[in-house]
Amino acid sequence: MGCACGTAKDGKVAGCNNNGACGTGGCNKMNVFDWLSNMEMPGNDTFNVVEVRFKNGRKEFYRNIDRLQLITGDAVIVEVPNGHHLGHVSMQGELVRLQMQKKKIANDNEIKKIYRLAHTKDLEKSEEVKKRELPTLYRTREIVRSLNLQMKLSDVEYQADNSKAIFYYSADERVDFRELIKILAGEFKIRVEMRQISLRQEAGRLGGIGVCGRELCCSTWLSDFKNVATSAARYQNLSLNPSKLSGQCGRLKCCLNYELETYMEALQHIPKVETPLLTEQGEAKLQKTDIFKKIMWFGFSEENTWYPLNVARVNEILELNRAGKKPATLQANEAVEKVPVQTLNRDLEQLDKKFDRSKKKKKKKKRKDPRQSNQPKKQG
Repeated sequence: MGCACGTAKDGKVAGCNNNGACGTGGCNKMNVFDWLSNMEMPGNDTFNVVEVRFKNGRKEFYRNIDRLQLITGDAVIVEVPNGHHLGHVSMQGELVRLQMQKKKIANDNEIKKIYRLAHTKDLEKSEEVKKRELPTLYRTREIVRSLNLQMKLSDVEYQADNSKAIFYYSADERVDFRELIKILAGEFKIRVEMRQISLRQEAGRLGGIGVCGRELCCSTWLSDFKNVATSAARYQNLSLNPSKLSGQCGRLKCCLNYELETYMEALQHIPKVETPLLTEQGEAKLQKTDIFKKIMWFGFSEENTWYPLNVARVNEILELNRAGKKPATLQANEAVEKVPVQTLNRDLEQLDKKFDRSKKKKKKKKRKDPRQSNQPKKQG
């Protein structure tokens, strides 16, 4: 739409001189207002601590003092005591700050730094060093057996600079491995660090497939191991079978705690039946409870049948028992009078008699033919 305010002789728009408030809307149609003129460019002020992952899910925090452009999964060379190590970036940004607060790690000078991004030579050297881990593990187990030490060696991790190795072990009691360290340092020409881990951490480092068909939680994403009690299985009405409730670590499965809060919330609406329900038929004992459907099954000791009752009916029976009363059955408070079988079959009997009489009336005696009586008897 063109401007309707008129044009000058030279072909230019004369305008209405309303300073942007043109009544026709044609004078300021192509005007543009720069909304970003007074805004500053976003700054690169990100959290400079990065989470780095090492072998078998071990994670630590390092400071990116040189402001390297890192992407999750990048291989980096990090600072370790008396050397350097190679790891991969697993998390960065504000999530690292929250993770440090969760693990109660202070953001101080104790945090080591990241040297640089790993080069091709660093990756090749790291692969060569990893080839030493399996032979070292087998040889160390032989030395442990020869020294008769009560410990289980599960894994060995070499530093990328091939100057130090961490030996992970589990033991029930305190182990004196001073002689072992001397033998390992002399045979492998490295600095030795012995690190004791729990059985859950050992299963996480070794890995495996659980009964659910998926990889173990402790070897993929689970890092904090909480205490799992047998009460978690009781609240979920699980069979207290150690072979079914135990994981590959020999302890109770961590997944027993995953849905425990949901079960605890649902159990608040289900009554606690500590004694059998008293009825005129006898004592009904609790056999099974469906927590989410809120149905409870009861059975009598003389019978093999279970009777389902909802939570409201169970509460009603419990109130009657507290008052010293007994309902007639689990389903009803009063007994229902049963109609005798004879009364139900009386109509059928009357119909049978009626049809019997009609059949008798239809039956007639056979009469003799009079023509046959008048014929003379044949004489022989």
